[in-house]
Amino acid sequence: MKRESDQWKELDSPVKQKVTSESIAILTETGRIPVPVFPGVPLYNIGNYVVRLGHVVNWLGQVAEQQGVEIYPGYAASEVLYNEDGSVKGIATNDVGIGKDGGLRARHGAPRQVHHFCRGCRGHLTKQVTDRFKLQTHPMSYGLGIKELWQIDPAKHRPGYIEHTMGWPMSSDSYGGSFLYHIEDNGQPLGGQRIGYGARAINEGGYQGVPKLSFPGGCLVGCTAGLLNVAKLKGTHNAMKSGMVAAESIYKEIGTNPEKSSIEPASYPKALEDTYVMKELRATRNDTSGGLAYTGLFYVLGRGLEPWTLDHGKPDNEKLLPKDKAKPIDYNKKADNKLTFDLLNSVSLTGTNHQEDQPSHLTLKDDKAPLDINLKQFDGPESRFCPAGVYEFVPSETASDQMRLQINAQNCIHCKTCDIKDPSQNINWVTPQGGEGPKYDGM
Repeated sequence: MKRESDQWKELDSPVKQKVTSESIAILTETGRIPVPVFPGVPLYNIGNYVVRLGHVVNWLGQVAEQQGVEIYPGYAASEVLYNEDGSVKGIATNDVGIGKDGGLRARHGAPRQVHHFCRGCRGHLTKQVTDRFKLQTHPMSYGLGIKELWQIDPAKHRPGYIEHTMGWPMSSDSYGGSFLYHIEDNGQPLGGQRIGYGARAINEGGYQGVPKLSFPGGCLVGCTAGLLNVAKLKGTHNAMKSGMVAAESIYKEIGTNPEKSSIEPASYPKALEDTYVMKELRATRNDTSGGLAYTGLFYVLGRGLEPWTLDHGKPDNEKLLPKDKAKPIDYNKKADNKLTFDLLNSVSLTGTNHQEDQPSHLTLKDDKAPLDINLKQFDGPESRFCPAGVYEFVPSETASDQMRLQINAQNCIHCKTCDIKDPSQNINWVTPQGGEGPKYDGM
């Protein structure tokens, strides 16, 4: 008898390449130290599958539509709607076709309302809901993930092989690393050519960063709830499972309160706590806070059973060092366009597009803060932490001895790093016109 969990294999899904071999290594400036990988280690992946998540999501969307689900690509959720009692009702999409001057362009589309919504890491609407209902009781910690797609020489292509590395060029007190996955469709042999680039902020807060999960009118699931397992470098499985648990809790709540216009799925947090999602987050809760040495010593030996939980301390934006206490980094090394690339070259591979005749979706709460705070105290970090070169400090046209912040919003690849890391929390990412932004293919 075929298990229900295996029925997906009969469908024409883009889940095909099984992990057949893998390695983990610690890099130094001059060498590579292999690390044993075996069942029980968070990065153990034998038997898992390597996928292009964009293709999986596209396929799932088609399956959902066949089941009667309505999908609205090209519409951006821009505003949270509330009921009269203060509970969340849903969202409104933004006006499409508004010019920089605020006037209507020829292709104008009015907003529409949707009474269900879900967000990813640092969702701009989730940020509003979190603040309104005071959901984040402990600071969330974030990381920046950068991904590239390469076509390689067939002689070097090993479908099913994956590799993870830690260490150099990162400092010993930093948490990070790299991944290399060989997928089945290598494409045309080009001898080593980069064909895709992308970046996204990711939740790295783990168990101690998970906010209060339910609120009047809804609940948080997936990455917007901080459910990414950083030790495994995986979050999709937890996002899917939390969505399923949330749906069951909502259905149960509706059944007991059919007349209520808005509900809070209060049973959802406890139900999720009883699943593998929260259990594996608890087991790996100290990995990002303790660093590489801590992870190797305590997780491998104790599987997260230590009775203490390390704290992330301050929010990420408060952890930047003032420029007079930080060691300068040389960012002016010329890219060779073979293994190293400048940011504009990278952005060209994202397919990013924003109509220039629209209000900027990268807004400033205070126009003076970039110069008075960010540049003066921190040497303009937004010009360095953005993986798309959106922010530049350039000479002012009105005063030759002063600088100004130039925002190239059309280059934005929607990673949300600026919204997170801006030291003064002055940058507020809002939605551009629906359907605009990076056009990732197979990322």
